[in-house]
Amino acid sequence: MILKIYLAGEIHSDWRERVVEGAKGKGLSVVFTNPVTDHDASDMCGVNILGEEEKPFWRDRKGSGLNSIRRIKMIKDSDVVVVRFGPKYKQWNAAFDAGYAAALGKSLITLHDEEHDHALKEVDEAANATARTPEQVVGILEYVLS
Repeated sequence: MILKIYLAGEIHSDWRERVVEGAKGKGLSVVFTNPVTDHDASDMCGVNILGEEEKPFWRDRKGSGLNSIRRIKMIKDSDVVVVRFGPKYKQWNAAFDAGYAAALGKSLITLHDEEHDHALKEVDEAANATARTPEQVVGILEYVLS
């Protein structure tokens, strides 16, 4: 069995690399996908392709629309969605991805620090597992594939 895993959420740390390298090190049969993780490229894709906007709302709307094509396709095609909520920013996009995955009946793993337990209680309730570290995510994947 090969699991298709979508790595959603926070883009400011090395958590994705730790999951990918950990899975590779254990020889797990997995394929990873993720959103565009270059913040500027993600934010500016809409105006770079479709033209400038005067108002930030419309600039952001163009970018989020284009990014959603990738994000929705990858979530739909995945077997497992891992959503990382980082400590620094409010990640509304991560919460949206978790909710979308849950609505599709995807297996869902949330990944966040204990300090966010209360704020994410509803998201965690929809998840199959809540991990604290990328290494715990790898352990979950290893168990599922064993």
